[in-house]
Amino acid sequence: MYYYNINGAVLTSLTPLEGFGPEVEPGKCWRLFAAVPGDPVLGRGSFRVTHPGQLTRAGHGLETLDTSRLPQVQADERIVRAIEDGRVTAVNISRPGWEEVLKWTPRSGKKRVNILAIGDVGSTLLTGLKLLGGDVISSIGICDLSDQITARWEFEMGQISLPWQYDVFPEVEVISPENLFDCDLFVFVASKGIPPVGSQVRDVRMAQFEVNAGIVRHYARMAREKRFQGLWCAVSDPVDPLAKTAYLESNKNEAGDWDGKGLRPEQIQGFGLGVMNARAAYFAKRNERLASFLTEGRSFGPHGVGLFIANSIQNYDEEISQELTRLTVTANLKMREIGFKPYVAPALSSGALSLLLTLRGEWHCGSVFLDGVYMGVKNRYTPAGVETELLPRVPDPLFGHIREAAEHLKTIL
Repeated sequence: MYYYNINGAVLTSLTPLEGFGPEVEPGKCWRLFAAVPGDPVLGRGSFRVTHPGQLTRAGHGLETLDTSRLPQVQADERIVRAIEDGRVTAVNISRPGWEEVLKWTPRSGKKRVNILAIGDVGSTLLTGLKLLGGDVISSIGICDLSDQITARWEFEMGQISLPWQYDVFPEVEVISPENLFDCDLFVFVASKGIPPVGSQVRDVRMAQFEVNAGIVRHYARMAREKRFQGLWCAVSDPVDPLAKTAYLESNKNEAGDWDGKGLRPEQIQGFGLGVMNARAAYFAKRNERLASFLTEGRSFGPHGVGLFIANSIQNYDEEISQELTRLTVTANLKMREIGFKPYVAPALSSGALSLLLTLRGEWHCGSVFLDGVYMGVKNRYTPAGVETELLPRVPDPLFGHIREAAEHLKTIL
C-alpha cells in the first residue's frame, strides 16, 4: 500500500500515484481514504469499504455485493484493520472535485427535511415523518405549487401533539422554492401525469417518466446552483431513473456539457424498494411456501419492472423467488383493480419509514449508485460513507437477475 498526505487527509492506494507528492507514514488517524480507479461519470463517487477487493474497479460494480465475486487483494494489515473498524472511505479520483470528499464529515444532531409537493404521497409521507421522526428530525419544510395545500398541511400538522409534551414532534413550516435546498434531506415527491384508476396503462411508473424527468431537471439544476451538500431523496415514480436524472442533470453546465460540479452520486438515493420489500413480506406472511423470505430473503433492483425478490440467500429457490417477484411487482395493479390509487404503503414503507432509517444510520432498502445505475439494495449511511450489504455468496441465478435489472435500467437512461 502507498500513503499520501492530501491537505491533512491520508490517502492510500494499491499502486503508486503520480503527482501526489512523496509517500508518508499514515500515523494514527481515525479515517483513511482509499484512491479507487473508476469512470468519472458512471463510477461511484465515494463509499465505505467493507472488503479489500473493493479497492479495485470491482468496487464500482455489482460484484461489490458478493464477497465471492470480489478479487483477492493483498492489502497491508493497517488497511485490513481499518476496513474491519469501518474507517476506510473509497474515493473515485477520476471524478472531478473528488478532493471535496476528503473534507466532508457528516453533521451531527437532528436534521432538517424539506419536502417538495404535498399531494397524496407527500402528505402521507409528511404525516409519517411528523409522528415518528422526533428523534432525528429538527423541523420539516413543505413546498407545493398550491399555497392552499401548504397552508392546509401546515395547519393540520401544527395541531398534532401530545398533551403537555408540545416539543416531541418536529415543527412543520411552509417554505418558498428558493429555500428548498436549505436542508439536510431534500425529498422529491413531485409528480405529473399519473394514469387514472381504470386506465389500461400497464406500466404506470414508466408512463410518468418523461414528464417527471422534466421536473427533476429543474430542481437538479437548482441544487447545483445552491451547492447542495445534503441528500437528494427521489420518491416519485419511476424512482430509479429519476434518481439518475437528478445526478446527470445536476452535473451539466449551462451549455449542457458534463462537468462533474453538481451532486455527487452518493448524494442521491432512490426510495422505492422499501414498499416492494414490504409487499413481498405481505405475501410471505400469507403463504407458508413463501415464508422463508421473512427470515432469509432480500429484494434487489428497481421499483417496478426489473425488481427481483429472492426467497432466501442461504436456501435460494428459483421457482419460489419468481412467484414472490410476480406477486410483488403486480401488487399495485391489484390495488387499482380494487378501485384505489396505491400510494399509502409506498408513502410510508418507501418514504417515511425508509427515510427515518436512513437518518438513523440503519439498514434499509433503497437505490444507490452501482454499475452506472441506481440499483435497489440493502444499504445504510455510516460516518465513512454509504455502505451496501456484502453477502458471503450470491447464488448464480440470483446474481444473474440482479445483472438483468441493471442492464434493464441502462436501457432507460
